[in-house]
Amino acid sequence: MLKKPILIAGPCMAESQEVVQEVAAQLTPFAREHGFDYVFKASFDKANRTSITSFRGPGLQNASSWFEDIRRTHEVATLTDIHLPEQAAMAAEVCDILQIPAFLCRQTDLIQAAAKTGKVVNIKKGQFLAPGAMAEVCAKLRQVWQHTQNTSTAWLTERGCFFGYGDLVVDFRSLATMKKNGFPVIFDVTHSTQSPASTSSNQVSGARRSVAPLLARAAIATGYCDGVFMEVHPNPSKAQSDAAAQLSIPQAKQLLKQLQQLWQTSALMAVDDYHFQDG
Repeated sequence: MLKKPILIAGPCMAESQEVVQEVAAQLTPFAREHGFDYVFKASFDKANRTSITSFRGPGLQNASSWFEDIRRTHEVATLTDIHLPEQAAMAAEVCDILQIPAFLCRQTDLIQAAAKTGKVVNIKKGQFLAPGAMAEVCAKLRQVWQHTQNTSTAWLTERGCFFGYGDLVVDFRSLATMKKNGFPVIFDVTHSTQSPASTSSNQVSGARRSVAPLLARAAIATGYCDGVFMEVHPNPSKAQSDAAAQLSIPQAKQLLKQLQQLWQTSALMAVDDYHFQDG
């Protein structure tokens, strides 16, 4: 595990400059006080919305100045997700980490475009993908780095697996499996609570926010988790995306205090796992 746990947190969508600034202003000093390596996250485009009528976001051109302002004002790293290879270079100008969405984690051109920027690449494991298959995803990054003599790195994020048609489950063995690739492993707290097919309608994805603390504590307790990803909004009920899953700022702070207490203990537990190797 890393010396300091990574915290990737911010609103699901960069809805406005006011929303992104409020979250960054609240979480930056809190993360520093409690020993987290904070990365601000927001999406400029939600290209995989359930409904065609759902708002997708402000677009990269509008959000770019917001990311730059957060980097300058709060002196934190920023992360956003990209959906097309041609977005990589543009996003890399204003963000420190480029994220590959779960549904696109096998898209070779997208992954390699992100790798060519020299930025850290955070790849979310697809809900449809076995954790061992992430080795081939990592190979796509390493091929670019080998040819360009790039010294960048990657993070791998677990966000649950499909269970039937309407739910996600988390297999915590996946954290140890993905760790074998040699990169930090992140647990996506809020997306792992989702029910991809809404229980109320087909217009939005549902979620069970109440299980977020349970899942987060379990992930840290494995000893193979290098950080957490969580979407945080000043008023989740009014969020324009993932309203059912996002945490409020007070909820996020309360949970992070718990996770910090687990951090050192879980790191020590993982060290002894070699006594239980298969075979």
